[in-house]
Amino acid sequence: MKTSKLSLFDLTMIVVGLVVGMGIFRTASVAAKDALTPGVYFGAWIFAGIIALCGALTYAEIGSRYPITGGYYRIFSYAYHPALAFSVNCLVLVSNAASLAGVALIGSGYVSKILFNEPASDTVKVVIAIAAVLLFYVVNLFGLRMSSKTQNVLMIIKLGMVLMLIGALFMPSTFTDSEPIIKFAENGEWGWMDYVKSFGITLMAVSFTYGGYQQTINFGSEIENPKKNIPIGIVSGIIIIIVLYMLVNLSYYKVVGFNELKNTGEIATVVISKMFGEQGGIIFSGLLVLSVLAYVNVVLLSNPRVMFAMSEDGVLPAVFKKRWEKRGVLFVSLTTFTAICMVVLFYAKTFDKILGFTMFLDCFGMALSAGAIFLLRKRKMNEETPGIYKMKFYPFIPALFIAAYAFIAISIMISETKTAMTGLAVLAGFVVLYFITQAFKKKN
Repeated sequence: MKTSKLSLFDLTMIVVGLVVGMGIFRTASVAAKDALTPGVYFGAWIFAGIIALCGALTYAEIGSRYPITGGYYRIFSYAYHPALAFSVNCLVLVSNAASLAGVALIGSGYVSKILFNEPASDTVKVVIAIAAVLLFYVVNLFGLRMSSKTQNVLMIIKLGMVLMLIGALFMPSTFTDSEPIIKFAENGEWGWMDYVKSFGITLMAVSFTYGGYQQTINFGSEIENPKKNIPIGIVSGIIIIIVLYMLVNLSYYKVVGFNELKNTGEIATVVISKMFGEQGGIIFSGLLVLSVLAYVNVVLLSNPRVMFAMSEDGVLPAVFKKRWEKRGVLFVSLTTFTAICMVVLFYAKTFDKILGFTMFLDCFGMALSAGAIFLLRKRKMNEETPGIYKMKFYPFIPALFIAAYAFIAISIMISETKTAMTGLAVLAGFVVLYFITQAFKKKN
C-alpha cells in the first residue's frame, strides 16, 4: 500500500503548529506578572528563542541520524535504560495531554463568551473542550494526509491572526504610554538574586510558549527525504516563530503597556479591540478558537506515534501498534491518547494550574532527549549515510539547551515546590510500574 508522505512545507507548518498554540495569545500575561521589569520580560523571550533554536538544531541532527516513526520515544529507548525510556515517555504523554487540555479549556472560554455573551461555568467549558477534541479525533481517523491538510489550513489562519496583532505596530494611534524597556532598580529596591528569580519564573511560561517542536521527529520515516527535510523544516519553523513572537510582544507592549499586560488575560483580544473596535475583538475571539483547534489537531497527530513506537519495543501491549489499514491510522493509540486528554480535561479546570506541572515534566523529557545527541555522536549513528545533518558549534549548542532546562526545573522547584514534588512522584510511579510489568511478563 502506498503511504502518503509529509512534504517540507507540511513539516514546517507542523513545527509552527506544535509551537504556536494558544501560548502567544495567553502566556504573555502570565510571564509579565512574574517579570520585575520590561527588560526581564523581553530578555526571557529573546533567551527562550535562542534556546529553542539550539533545541531545533539538536533535534534536527537527532532526527537526521535517526529518521524513524516514533523517534522521540526511540531516542530514550536507544540511548538510556528501558525503565527510563518508559517512564519519561509516559511523563511526556501525560504532559502533552495536559497541555492539550489546558489549551482546549482556554479556547472553550472564548467560545462560551461568543455563544452566551458571558463567562460560562467550568462544566460548560469542559463540555465544549471535549467536543473540540472529539472533532479532531474524527479528522485524524481519516488519515495522515487529511489531518496534515487540515493543519495547513488552520496554520494559515493562525498566522494571519498573528500578523494582525503585529499590524498594531503600524497604528501609532493605538499606542499607550509605556515605561522604558530597560529599567533598573531604584534605591536598591531589587537585588541581583531578585532578577535571577524573576527571570527563571518568567522563563517558565515563555518556554512553554516555545515548546513542542521536538515532537516533529516522531514522524521520521513518514517525511519525504527525511535526512534533508527534517533539519530544514525544524530550523525554518523555529526562525519564523522567533520573529513572530518578538513582534507580537512588542505590539502588546506598545498598545497595552507593561503594567496592563500583567493584569490582562485576554491580551490579544484587547489589542484587536483597540484596533478595530469591540466587534473586531469578538471576531478575533472566534478566530482564536481556530488557533486552539490547530493545536488540538497537531497534538493528536503526533503523540499516538510515540505509543506506536513503545508498543513495537514491547513496553506497551501489541495492540497499540495496530493500524487501520485502509487509511494507515494508528487507531488504538489515537483513541487511547484522546481518552487520556478527555480525562485530564475533566480534572484540569484552568490553564494556569497545569502550566507549572506541564513545564516541570517537560524539563526531564527535553534535557534527556537532547542529551542523546552525545551518545549518537559517540556511536557514530548513521554517519556513513549520505546527506546526514551535523550541527555546527557542537557540543556547545546542546549543552546550553540542557543547562537552560535544568535552570527552569530548579526555578519551578523553588517557586512551586508542591508542583515539582508531584512531578517527581509521578516519575517515580512510572519507574515502579515499568518493573512491575516486566516482572509480570517474565512470570508468564
